[in-house]
Amino acid sequence: MLTLQLRELERNGIIHREVYKQVPPKVEYSLTEFGTTLKPIILAMKNWGRAHKVRLDDIRLQAANQEKDD
Repeated sequence: MLTLQLRELERNGIIHREVYKQVPPKVEYSLTEFGTTLKPIILAMKNWGRAHKVRLDDIRLQAANQEKDD
């Protein structure tokens, strides 16, 4: 799933994929100039996550407990 998302971002010109021909194989991803226009949105999402961390942790804990009970 992650690979599909990365390939879509690459097709859309948001990220650049650099493949290094070595063993083991190595691939690096970076934002393109166009991709950097998303930085304010990404930073806003990061700040939202920090502001709601406690609530998100509680939700994850409840889900983990629910999975144990099932």
